[in-house]
Amino acid sequence: MLENIQSLAEEGLIKTTTSENLISWIKQENIPQWVTDSINQLVDEENWDEINNRFFKNISFGTGGIRGRTISETITNIEAGNHKKGQTPSYATVGTNSLNELVIVRATMALFEYTIENLMQKGSLQQPSIVVAYDVRHFSKKFSQIISDTWTHLGGNSFQFDGPRSTPQLSYTIRSRGFHAGVVVTASHNPFHDNGFKAYSEDGSQISGAKAQNIVEKYNNTPWEKVFSFFTIDKKVENEETKILPKIDDFNYLSALEDSVLNIELLQEHCPKVVFTPIHGTGAISSVPGLWELGANIKVFDEQNDFDPNFSSVQSPNPENPEALSKAINFAKKTNSDVVLGTDPDCDRVGIAVKNHKKFECLTGNQVGAILAEYRLQELQKKQVLKPENSKGFCILKTFVTSDLLSKVAENYDVTCINTPTGFKWMAKKLKSYEEQAVGAIYEKEGIGLNYNKTDLFSRIEILSRYSKYAVLCAEESYGYLPLDTVRDKDGNASSLAICEALSYLKSQEMSPMEFLDQLYTKYGYHLEETKNIYLEGATGSEKIKKIMDSFREAPPTKIGSLSIQKIVDFNIPGLYDEDKEQIALENFLILHLDEGFRIAIRPSGTEPKLKFYIFGEGSPDAKVLEDEKNIVHQLYQEVSSELKNEVDQRIK
Repeated sequence: MLENIQSLAEEGLIKTTTSENLISWIKQENIPQWVTDSINQLVDEENWDEINNRFFKNISFGTGGIRGRTISETITNIEAGNHKKGQTPSYATVGTNSLNELVIVRATMALFEYTIENLMQKGSLQQPSIVVAYDVRHFSKKFSQIISDTWTHLGGNSFQFDGPRSTPQLSYTIRSRGFHAGVVVTASHNPFHDNGFKAYSEDGSQISGAKAQNIVEKYNNTPWEKVFSFFTIDKKVENEETKILPKIDDFNYLSALEDSVLNIELLQEHCPKVVFTPIHGTGAISSVPGLWELGANIKVFDEQNDFDPNFSSVQSPNPENPEALSKAINFAKKTNSDVVLGTDPDCDRVGIAVKNHKKFECLTGNQVGAILAEYRLQELQKKQVLKPENSKGFCILKTFVTSDLLSKVAENYDVTCINTPTGFKWMAKKLKSYEEQAVGAIYEKEGIGLNYNKTDLFSRIEILSRYSKYAVLCAEESYGYLPLDTVRDKDGNASSLAICEALSYLKSQEMSPMEFLDQLYTKYGYHLEETKNIYLEGATGSEKIKKIMDSFREAPPTKIGSLSIQKIVDFNIPGLYDEDKEQIALENFLILHLDEGFRIAIRPSGTEPKLKFYIFGEGSPDAKVLEDEKNIVHQLYQEVSSELKNEVDQRIK
């Protein structure tokens, strides 16, 4: 077969990189039979596009770890096995650019090697421990067992939950239990055919920066022969040695969620009628009991409260899409409810729809972030926790592609708003730094050895605001929020509680969420943000994404419509610093600053094959007539959006 593969590349039927990656597999003597059979079938059928898509590159770590297809457009006979349509196939998609059993083993080996090195550098001889969680997707449970088996076979100690769990619960459990590493098998809100390997460090945050690059290098340097050999060993012993976490870990996480609420009485006395949907994922496992425990008025939408890897009742399990909430909204109308909350499959994101007169409106991630920021800062001020003399000890964390409305809110309370690169891991890095600064300072200055996770919320706030910073809220425009500091990733469970608290406050003031937003717009200026996605899949799509980014760097436009471009910030060039005066990590990301306060941000997605364009518009605060100001901003937005599309169409050719 080797000669055949080489000749296919010479004839131009497959890419050179495809040929190289194929050969790196088929030259191994211990290649699993199901892999060989799949490759042979695709070659026999002359399915060159499928072969290129599967092998043109090695799957890589992005902002969400590793994500990729587990079920391809073409499923080979051996991959399908005896399973019917809609069921999980026997094997995941074979290929170096797919997420499959082989890639999972290779990634686990790389993470194990990194963890061993990390322990040795600290002078620790502990057996490396890992906790593995998984969501409801195809292959999630199988992959989690493979991770545990591999870790145990390599000499580590592995733990799992007794069923699917949310991503934020994994983050919390790593910290509370003191595990050295963690993995959650999930592709978050991606389509049903995807899955992922999301790696976490001992502080409960996604591994990022130089550490992530270290793992990537170890992954790339792990020989396939070593990976393939794993599938020839007897794994019965490893299965028996995987430990299942007790229920107390669930209860501990539920207890920690209470810290996301600043005023429990509001929830108990003024909570609106809420419909909750997990959209066939893990959301109801913790969000619902957490809300019930605090007295929230909540009904679960049973039609979507089942573990369905196909997410059959929606086009996409992404709560950013109004369609994903449409069935729950209809149920809310029938039950005369006020609010719909919907979480994605691994419950790190949450979408919200609110009743506005007789219809429901879906709020954007930016709008929800602004509501949470204003309410939480206001509540801390009322409690005299946030005061003029300590306000610089508080902050809001957000990504650069999240609305500047949050910056305006923070500025109003004399609180710092700190921008980070895309991905919650960068905000988690800030939280870790703030914790370490505070723990070190209180020991040095007061002789107190602080057990951070066992210190109550308001004591932690007082210590952090005195010695470093307390993050009142972490937020990103893509519906991810973190309103507590003992989890180090966006948390749909904690966010559901915090959102219900904020809405309870509005109900106590006899104010709707839309009226509150208008109040914010009057105070801080109308803000409009939208994201445009261009999906470019496969080998050719990756090339087009690179071409567009390169063209904006090498030949940037001078105007978009009638608005001139004042400056361009390229985050792929070193030397940029954030509000903490810390250097910003490099990212393939551009921001175009236009007239009239408009901005355009451009970046490839780190989790899906698409290019993302963020358009930001804003009006003047204290406008005499808010509706007139909205119309002006909307008209400019339509012009910018239309001209940007034309600009991109020209560059993609």
